[in-house]
Amino acid sequence: MTTPVETAARVLRGGGVIAYPTEGVFGLGCLPDNLNAVQRVLDIKRRDAAKGLILIAANAAQLEGWIEIADDRELPAVDPQKPTTWIVPAAEKVDYLLRGANAGIAVRITTNPIARAICEAVQSPIVSTSANLSGEAIVQNQAELRRNFEGLVDYIVPGDCGPSSGASQISILATGEVLRPH
Repeated sequence: MTTPVETAARVLRGGGVIAYPTEGVFGLGCLPDNLNAVQRVLDIKRRDAAKGLILIAANAAQLEGWIEIADDRELPAVDPQKPTTWIVPAAEKVDYLLRGANAGIAVRITTNPIARAICEAVQSPIVSTSANLSGEAIVQNQAELRRNFEGLVDYIVPGDCGPSSGASQISILATGEVLRPH
């Protein structure tokens, strides 16, 4: 019998889009190197590509090739109760659809066990943007997720958000400036 994580990984490797739990909200995602899937995420969410997207990863090593942090810097230790998305310099290969009109890219090491297991299964970071239409309320539970996104995404991963609540804090790594508090 196939697990939900194995199904999510198969869908992602096949170029699909999934809805899945993260630390504090449900997310929409795909593999970041599949630009057709990235465009689908933007279309489903009705998000302006200029805003950019987040990449989540199971560990910092998965972000190699996507970010260019100076040798004397590294992503701070992860706090499971206060997930932080960091704006960091993007590697040259990072497409506009991922970084938007920004010089950097938003990244986070996920502490949600399901999201982390998906990243590990595909051996890659995945795109992460909140599972809601732009400007509308964030989805709070699986029933609402199914009602809003069934038929729009290729797979809805069962499971709960956590260990946090709400969207992650967004900060600039180089300065520590908080752009969106937790």
